[in-house]
Amino acid sequence: MESVFVKLILVLSIFGLFLFFINKVLRKWLNVEKKKFFSYGHVNDKHKKIDWTIRIIFIVFMFIGVFTNVKRDPLEHIWFLETQILLFVFIIALETARVIMEKRYAENRNDYIFSTIQLAIILIFLLSVFTTDFFGLLKW
Repeated sequence: MESVFVKLILVLSIFGLFLFFINKVLRKWLNVEKKKFFSYGHVNDKHKKIDWTIRIIFIVFMFIGVFTNVKRDPLEHIWFLETQILLFVFIIALETARVIMEKRYAENRNDYIFSTIQLAIILIFLLSVFTTDFFGLLKW
C-alpha cells in the first residue's frame, strides 16, 4: 500500500515539473505575464461572475452526486455524478471559460493561446491517468 502512494507522489511530481517547465518556456515564447500563485486571475467582472457560477454549480452537483451515489449499490453508481467525472468537467468548464474570456477581453492576445495549451496538457494528463492507471504504474 505504501508503494502506491510513493508512485502517486512520483507521478504527480513529474507532471508538476513538466508543467512548470512547459509554462516557463511558453511564457517566454508567447510573452505572457506570470499570474499570481493561488489567484483566480479574472479578466474582468463578467469573467468573475461566470467563474463563480461554474464553481457553485460544481458544488451543487458534488453534493447531489455524493448523496445519490452513497445510497446506491457500488456497481450501480450514476457515472456522471462520480467525483472524478465532475472534477474533469469542472476543470474543462473553468478553463474553457478562461480561454474564451481571455480571447475576447485580455490585453495580451497571447494569454488565451497559453491557457489553451495549458488546458490541453492537463486534459491529456488527466485522461491518461483515468483511462490507463497511468500506464499501469498505479495498479492497486
